[in-house]
Amino acid sequence: MEDVGIVLVTIGGLLLLGLVTDVLGRYTPLPRVTFLILLGILIGPDLLDILPDISDDWFEAIADMALVMVGFLLGEKLTISSLREHGRAVLWISSAVVVTTLLVTLGGLALIGQPIVIALLLAGIATATDPAATTDVIREARAQGRFSRVLEGVVAIDDAWGLLAFSFMLTAAQVFAGDSGGAESLLTGLWEIGGAILIGVGLGVPLAYLSGRIKPGERTLSEAVGAVFLCGGIAIWLNVSFLLAAMIMGAVVANLSHRHRPFHAIQGIEWPFMILFFLLAGASLEIDSLPEIGAIGIGFVVFRIIGRIFGGWAGARLSHADPSMSRWMGASLMPQAGVALGMALVASQRLPEIADVVLPVVIASTVLFEVIGPVMTKIALIRVGDAHKSPK
Repeated sequence: MEDVGIVLVTIGGLLLLGLVTDVLGRYTPLPRVTFLILLGILIGPDLLDILPDISDDWFEAIADMALVMVGFLLGEKLTISSLREHGRAVLWISSAVVVTTLLVTLGGLALIGQPIVIALLLAGIATATDPAATTDVIREARAQGRFSRVLEGVVAIDDAWGLLAFSFMLTAAQVFAGDSGGAESLLTGLWEIGGAILIGVGLGVPLAYLSGRIKPGERTLSEAVGAVFLCGGIAIWLNVSFLLAAMIMGAVVANLSHRHRPFHAIQGIEWPFMILFFLLAGASLEIDSLPEIGAIGIGFVVFRIIGRIFGGWAGARLSHADPSMSRWMGASLMPQAGVALGMALVASQRLPEIADVVLPVVIASTVLFEVIGPVMTKIALIRVGDAHKSPK
């Protein structure tokens, strides 16, 4: 019972701290996501170390619940009408950003003398983004306009391309390392995407049918939360991308039912989970790894930034988007977190001989991108004119 009390006190305290960061986000140029992550780093084991040890046991569950909600809400943006209006830009920009980031990172690391196996793996990991941080900055800025709508569409499908790219890079790295499991890695990556699509469609169709027949209020909330958590749980159980599965389910519901009650219900309870997610994510970041990043880590950060900026520019130009999108889309896609760490762990499991290099680089770069990434996204939204001042 004592552990239960500690958990409740910790959760209550963290949620109240989240209110403080929300206020700071309104009165300073920094987005609240950055404040939450910095505060998490402050209370984490590397600095004040005031979180109980048992927080590690439930952080993964909270993170998964928060991200599956993010995926479902992103799916709402992928309606046929929205894709007709913005689909060309979304597809060109998302694919161009992934391909350019991969090629620039791979070529850059190879040019500075890194082994091809490490360059391949880090190039694949560089394609991952953090949709949770990006979408929260959009929401906090109350951004409205073509740029923000395209950005939401890009982050919705960006990680699908990233997972596919990482699977190819992992396969190639295993071939160069003399590992016979390359084909297996590729099949695993394809299953992550294909299985997620099957789960999303399989649950999205009945949910779309129910959403038009269940009355608003508590019943809608139970329906939405139950379906979202069921989707995430099945996806995790089957080892597929739960973020992609939830996004596909949301897209199916949005297109088939044309009702937004399930999405409004999730939005009403999502923010407390996001507070805990970002605070605990910050606490889990190992800032001690920053001094160990070295030349390879600096190169990874620099090449990823270059790849994102040029990829956003190229994708916007190919889709004939307006100049402001060409200038700022890449900069708004800098946040990187859980998906990248997951890729790094998979790579380390498949090729343990490179774990001592890849893991510290990805962990350290994640600290940097999670702190500066949301700031870049907010600056981009302001510069293109989509952001609106939050009420005091």
